[in-house]
Amino acid sequence: MKKYMLAALNEAKSAAAEGEVPVGCIIEKDGEIIARAHNLTETLNDPTAHAEMLAIRQAARHCGWSRLCGCNMYVTLEPCSMCAGAIVWARIDKVYIGAMDPKAGACGSVMNIVQNERLNHIAEVETGIMQEECSRILKDFFAERRSRQHKDTKQYSANENTEESK
Repeated sequence: MKKYMLAALNEAKSAAAEGEVPVGCIIEKDGEIIARAHNLTETLNDPTAHAEMLAIRQAARHCGWSRLCGCNMYVTLEPCSMCAGAIVWARIDKVYIGAMDPKAGACGSVMNIVQNERLNHIAEVETGIMQEECSRILKDFFAERRSRQHKDTKQYSANENTEESK
């Protein structure tokens, strides 16, 4: 289980290196990683290019079918409602989650789409897999982003004051 979450974390690191929110996802079937992805929403200008969506598409191509029965997903951050819906439609067996998302999570935090008995499939969920590492990469990413924005704001203010004094 840990080796798969490590692979998902490596995807999250790739996302961060590309300036994307660092979320990584892998899909495993019979002990083999059949799909791996990270967020690409900014790169592709596509609000649906979440790590989970990209991994599900890749896994479906690998399997040659839209149903991913027998597959497990490992994701560094709790999936949102869009991704949770895709997990149900793809019929993924189990979702292993690193960090929960108390603002937008749809696998137990804000809502629980993947275990809604009114839907046609219920996925098992296990949370807290390498939680500290998964949380840390997100916290570091957003702290760096806030720091950069703060520096940019200070620089802008300094330039503005210089222009006014001319």
